[in-house]
Amino acid sequence: MLEIRLKKIQQYLYSHGTATVQELADHTGASVATIRRDLVKMEEDGLISRTYGGATLTSENGVEIAFQVREHQYLKEKRAIAEAAYAHLKSGMTVFLDAGTTVLQMARIIKMQPLPLFVITNGISVAQELIGVSEVKVMLLGGQIRPENLSNVGPYAERMLENFWFDLLFLGTSAVRLDHGLFTLDAAEASLNFKMLERAGEKVLLADSSKFNRSAPYRVAELSALTRIITDHHLPDDLARRITDQGVALERASSTVPQVGEIG
Repeated sequence: MLEIRLKKIQQYLYSHGTATVQELADHTGASVATIRRDLVKMEEDGLISRTYGGATLTSENGVEIAFQVREHQYLKEKRAIAEAAYAHLKSGMTVFLDAGTTVLQMARIIKMQPLPLFVITNGISVAQELIGVSEVKVMLLGGQIRPENLSNVGPYAERMLENFWFDLLFLGTSAVRLDHGLFTLDAAEASLNFKMLERAGEKVLLADSSKFNRSAPYRVAELSALTRIITDHHLPDDLARRITDQGVALERASSTVPQVGEIG
């Protein structure tokens, strides 16, 4: 009974990101006191983090939160990063947009401010966002659907990539370790991301500052594989210097001031 209840709690947090003790009690049919004890145990096991009056599930624990939940986390920062990334586009470019939630914000800006572009993507949500935008031609990679990220991955997607060259790649990530590189939560996604980097001229990582010094199991590439990183203004100066010391250009976008400060 305990194991079933803990699984229900974890699944609810997977779908919603956060929940109150009362919501979890209603969902499982257990008492509030029982849920509080369950949350203590789950936190001790490293599965969740308790908050005031509830709990949250984070991807730091190796569990990937549902795409629809991640899409709304750090939303101001992601929009600021996307605005800064949009400034690098030029008419006539061939651009790859991966399936990350920050890259999705960029697709929404392209939809509102269209340019003549050829966009290739493995992101189902990215492709849906750009359907019907008259100036944008869209190619969606085939492959196996990965529901956790609403993306297509696998050998068929990788084989399709071999037929393209991109002027610009905009890539998301699960984690950035400055001494070890980019990491993700899925082996097939890591493999496809590596192939993307091989097929692009300029390689731009879009990652909010929460992704830095985080952990995920599957390595994509070294940091030096990137041309540029666009993040938010919360990234500490010491981390910014360590990035530019590796020869990677850095932009820190402000979510309050419509200007982008560049280092290096």
